[in-house]
Amino acid sequence: MPVTLAVALDVAFVLLFAAVGRASHEEGDALRGVLQTAWPFLVGLVIGWVLVRSLSHRWPVDVGPGIAVVFCTVLVGMVLRVVTGQGTAPTFVLVATLVLAVLLLGWRLVGARLR
Repeated sequence: MPVTLAVALDVAFVLLFAAVGRASHEEGDALRGVLQTAWPFLVGLVIGWVLVRSLSHRWPVDVGPGIAVVFCTVLVGMVLRVVTGQGTAPTFVLVATLVLAVLLLGWRLVGARLR
C-alpha cells in the first residue's frame, strides 16, 4: 500500500472517530469542534508513525507496526487532553482505545487479507 494512502486513511479515521464522538454527544460547532477533539490524537498518530519509521525503518502499513501507532495515538492523545484540560474519563479512555484500535488496525487487516 502506498504510504500516502496509509497516512490519509489513518488521519481520516481519527477525524471520523472525533466526528462520531462529538455527534453522539450532540455537540455543536461541527468542523472546529471535530478538529479540537481530534488534534491531540492526530499529534499522537504522527508521533507513532515517526517512531515506527525511525526505530524499524519500515512504514507502519501492516498490523504489527500499526499496534504501535494505535498505542502512541491513544497515549499521546490522552496526555495532551489532560495537559489542555480536556476530559479523560475512564469510559472515554476505554472507548477511544477500542474505537481507534478497530479503525486504525481494521484497514490494515483488510489490506493484509487483500494482498
